[in-house]
Amino acid sequence: MKDQLIELETLIKIKFNDINLLKQSLVHKSYNNELNNEKLEFLGDRVIGLILSKTLLKNYPNSKEGEIDKKFANLVNKKICAKIAKELNIKKFMYLGSSNKNTTRSDEKIISDCLEALIGAIFLDQGINVSEKFILRVWNDLIKKSDLTVIDSKTQLQEFSLKKYKTLPKYKTEKQYGPQHQPIFKVEVQIPNSKKFLANGTSKKNAEQNAAKKLLKSLKI
Repeated sequence: MKDQLIELETLIKIKFNDINLLKQSLVHKSYNNELNNEKLEFLGDRVIGLILSKTLLKNYPNSKEGEIDKKFANLVNKKICAKIAKELNIKKFMYLGSSNKNTTRSDEKIISDCLEALIGAIFLDQGINVSEKFILRVWNDLIKKSDLTVIDSKTQLQEFSLKKYKTLPKYKTEKQYGPQHQPIFKVEVQIPNSKKFLANGTSKKNAEQNAAKKLLKSLKI
């Protein structure tokens, strides 16, 4: 397994001072319930948050806090961490119990957590500067795309209504129909001085988005 650790060091371009830290970051609790990567995962999650929030504030000095928060959420969720972990083929290097070796259903969480643990280990072994270089390298393409973040219709309408009228849009579920396993919702939305707009959706949230989109279109926003 030592050869695999050296292979991982080559892949991530970091030579560990304490190889045991690297090894621990790869140990899932199904392999060792006592000595595993959970605490390193906890630490790594915070290191990622610190570096990416700092980067977004630097890249978007004129953006509002709400806009920065949305970009941040799009960069640190489990799906994104899992995507990066897959690109690094991190599962290949993990210590997994027999119950998890062949599973695919929980892969996303397992490898996402492992990436966070790996970053926690890099921070403890190499410090904040090396951690920052690694995070910015593996998140590079996603950070570039963060300026393309689209604000959804409900959020856009909410921001408009709060700014102009100091009140939130009012949503009301008018009707639910169709089979129980595949319902359709009809939702109404209104803000001060606007007409009521109705829209359908396969969920309340989806119907609200569609209704908000109609209202925004009427306002030419």
